[in-house]
Amino acid sequence: MASLSDIGLAAAINILSAFTFLLAFAILRIQPINDRVYFPKWYLKGLRSSPLQAGLFVSKFVNLDFKSYISFLSWMPSALQMPEPELIDHAGLDSAVFLRIYLLGLKIFVPIAFLAFSVMVPVNWTNSTLQRSNLTYSEIDKLSISNIPTGSNRFWTHLVMAYAFTFWTCYILKREYQIVATMRLHFLASERRRPDQFTVLVRNVPPDPDESVSELVEHFFLVNHPDHYLTHQVVHNAKKLSSLVSKKKKTQNWLDYYELKYSRNQSTRPYKKTGCLGLWGDRVDAIDFYTAEIDRLSEEIELEKDKVMKNPKYIMPAAFVSFRTRWGAAVCAQTQQSRNPTVWLTEWAPEPRDVYWDNMAIPYVSLTIRRLIIAVAFFFLTFFFMIPIAFVQSLANIEGIEKAVPFLKPFIEMKVIKAFIQGFLPGIALKIFLIFLPSILMIMSKFEGYVSTSSLERRAATRYYIFQFINVFLGSIITGTAFQQLDKFIHQSANEIPITVGVSIPMKATFFITYIMVDGWAGCAGEILRLKPLIFYHLKNFFLVKTEKDREEAMDPGTFGFNTGEPQIQLYFLLGLVYAVVTPFLLPYIIVFFGLAYVVYRHQIINVYNQEYESAAAFWPDVHGRIVFALVISQLLLMGLLSTKEAANSTPLLITLPVLTISFHLYCKGRYQPAFIKHPLQEAMMKDTLERAREPNFNLKEFLQNAYIHPVFKGDDDSDSEVISEKWEEQEPVVVQTKRQSRRNTPLPSKHSGSLSS
Repeated sequence: MASLSDIGLAAAINILSAFTFLLAFAILRIQPINDRVYFPKWYLKGLRSSPLQAGLFVSKFVNLDFKSYISFLSWMPSALQMPEPELIDHAGLDSAVFLRIYLLGLKIFVPIAFLAFSVMVPVNWTNSTLQRSNLTYSEIDKLSISNIPTGSNRFWTHLVMAYAFTFWTCYILKREYQIVATMRLHFLASERRRPDQFTVLVRNVPPDPDESVSELVEHFFLVNHPDHYLTHQVVHNAKKLSSLVSKKKKTQNWLDYYELKYSRNQSTRPYKKTGCLGLWGDRVDAIDFYTAEIDRLSEEIELEKDKVMKNPKYIMPAAFVSFRTRWGAAVCAQTQQSRNPTVWLTEWAPEPRDVYWDNMAIPYVSLTIRRLIIAVAFFFLTFFFMIPIAFVQSLANIEGIEKAVPFLKPFIEMKVIKAFIQGFLPGIALKIFLIFLPSILMIMSKFEGYVSTSSLERRAATRYYIFQFINVFLGSIITGTAFQQLDKFIHQSANEIPITVGVSIPMKATFFITYIMVDGWAGCAGEILRLKPLIFYHLKNFFLVKTEKDREEAMDPGTFGFNTGEPQIQLYFLLGLVYAVVTPFLLPYIIVFFGLAYVVYRHQIINVYNQEYESAAAFWPDVHGRIVFALVISQLLLMGLLSTKEAANSTPLLITLPVLTISFHLYCKGRYQPAFIKHPLQEAMMKDTLERAREPNFNLKEFLQNAYIHPVFKGDDDSDSEVISEKWEEQEPVVVQTKRQSRRNTPLPSKHSGSLSS
């Protein structure tokens, strides 16, 4: 068990690490050569120019203004100066609301910590239970509930504090839910036209031998939505086309490089060898070679495009259907289109940047099977991961290490080594084990068939949180303290699990304190340093960058990573709520994390991260739900802990808390969650009316037709996915009018009797 001196050593190591990272960042960020690494967002917006283009040769690489080194912490106030409305315009609502999660942590835990240290710490400290016992304990344990004697009336203090902490947390959660819901509705109402506001994604279009998918979609919506249907775009499979476009992009990049090289020295034509990596083969003119390659690839791309657009085998049973008004799109997206609920599935189309094209055509039955497979796979991943977790937690047990390797006992018993093993090593080892987990969970989410990047990240975040709750939280507690009595634990009934875990919680406070310092404090400082992107940028810039486009791609601004960042934050909410009553000494460490992380990530969102999509804070119900879940878990574990302390009178009163908390969650879910999953028809009608009055001649059809064409088809080479969306090629205006008029008046065939027209 780590002592107060061990925690002090761990704190010193992590504070020193964090300070070193922050100091290195403060120096590196003002060097001209690193400007694109620490301010990529401004370059992508076209609002910042490279300092390498002017000045003395040395000043292009090293900052010679020594005054700037004195104010090395100036980035902190700069990160806090931008007001929230301006931040939303600059980075989007997703980024602004993500930052509010850190503020939410401060709003919850600062008052709780003040109350806990004012009331509970004196109540715990003024007992001498641990001193009179034969148990091994540390000074931290004297500040916890473990120092209260069995059956003491002082447990009423913890009961009252549990109620106070619950009511305060629920009040802040409700207030924040209301604020974010209002921000979302205001954001959607105040924004100018976006394609996803008028567009619905239709999936699982039933096959028809008499009509193509495009004709069937048009026929269906002309019959069932005659006054609001505008146009549609059918989705096609384009795996080979995507590969060809990617290959052409690389070839074009090489051509740009050699043309730039020739323009600087026109006395010599550039040459290359046609073999692997240009190391052997025939020596040819590089410009002529790549020009010919591009011409050949362009011909192949055109042939493949023609093949994809005309061959029925490449048609997918999905389409983006656009409407004349937001109101029409809202009605279609939020209603069932057929009596058969497995066909003509409609939902709001993701933002064009948010579409994950690879999953567009997965059949309904396949989705169910895929999700069942992933559920089973996730179960085994979660519970078999307990094996390395148990090994990591054994590092905190000095006696266990000495028993396994007795010849190292003299070395391990050294004061500094012992403090390092118990106070620092378990946290960093656990962090290393978790590095590869997010990539695995994201692959699982993609296999399940979600059609937007935002939904993929939200699903991966849910699994990441479940994984951390079972393995990092429960696994650390059970394997770290109850592992020695595992046989007894396995044979316990389910009702006794909260008791076993509750008793173990106070003894694991020191481990979680070290984990917060390693992952939270040093982790945040490491995030702002951006060491990996810094190294990769300079390696790419030296070896691979040939053009300005290459240099722009080498910047790698990244995103705030909801699928990994939010579950990690939620772990701190869980620890704070669980230990608020049990061991309040942990709360200041969590408060430091939330404060430091808020400043760091605000700076990153303003200057670095380039969010790939905008979901208008659709993730907030997940954030709210996980905090409520953490609150209920803290109440159940406290109930289990008090039941072992013979506090029988207080236990029945604790049963009320989970009931009240779940009722509060259901209220918030009914009151605020609809704003995140539905679009009010009243708001849609008002917005449509205002825009028609302001811009009566706006060509909405032209605005929407190109919105959901895949980047590969539009010539955007950045994508590597496997499907494209076809812009429906209309015929001559008179023919189209006649065709549409006839379809309006023609009901669907009997085989489609499940439609609304039947």
